[in-house]
Amino acid sequence: MRPSFYDPELKYRLSIFDVETEQLRPILVTDRLIEAPNWHPDGTVIVNCEGHLFQINPNDPKLTAISIENLEDLNNDHGITPDGRTLIVSDSPFVGSSIIYTVPYSGGIPSRVTHASPSWWHGISPDGATLVYTARRNGVFNIYNCPFDGGIEKRLTDGFDHTDGPDYTADGAWIWFNGSRHGSMDLWRMRPDGTNLERMTSGASVDWFPHPSPDGKTVLYLAYEEGTEGHPRNHNVELRLLRLKDGSETCLAQIFGGQGTINVPCWEPNSSRFAFVDVLKVGLLD
Repeated sequence: MRPSFYDPELKYRLSIFDVETEQLRPILVTDRLIEAPNWHPDGTVIVNCEGHLFQINPNDPKLTAISIENLEDLNNDHGITPDGRTLIVSDSPFVGSSIIYTVPYSGGIPSRVTHASPSWWHGISPDGATLVYTARRNGVFNIYNCPFDGGIEKRLTDGFDHTDGPDYTADGAWIWFNGSRHGSMDLWRMRPDGTNLERMTSGASVDWFPHPSPDGKTVLYLAYEEGTEGHPRNHNVELRLLRLKDGSETCLAQIFGGQGTINVPCWEPNSSRFAFVDVLKVGLLD
């Protein structure tokens, strides 16, 4: 079933970016709306498409469905446990909802994690014990955590207009996220218990979805043009890399994308490459 915003003039491209060589390698181009790539330890890439999850082998690129029972409306907030055995998914059975589940990597019967909705998964602690996610409670978007198998959730952020996109560093010492205060959406980090809050970007761009590299040296994120509201799809955006050693930043690529480009952790486990999705206009294709 096509999404309501399907546009026959657009195609969606999955690519791999090599950070050392700064080379971009297109993997798959399709008219189906693919989003939010994860990189599995076995070398395959996981994306969502039209309410379901698919595997893609970069060396033989095609969409191979992962069968998840009873969930038909998966959104683009999904991921993989550190041991590679389990998928974490967010299902939206009706407009405005999102519920987090876990399911074996091979597919099967999901187990519900969050009982309150909406809750959008974004990160997992390196030991696999804790999930961190964005949730709207009483009309406010904040960052929460809960045990991997579910249980009492804890709110980690306060005093923001909106927060989103939490992702752990590989050593478990920090959670990075994007947060808006006084109309400025920037990158922040905090300790896993919500303490030691630090603002990490402060420029004019609208910064979303920070992803610390597995080697702990850099943070990949998505930058919208100044004045952009939310994180819309089909916009001019930049993929930027923040180097933690000296705080320097590099624009890796200027693309047409946004929502669905790098919503979730997308690094290859060895930190040399990451996967992303951008949008191509049919009339401009060769």
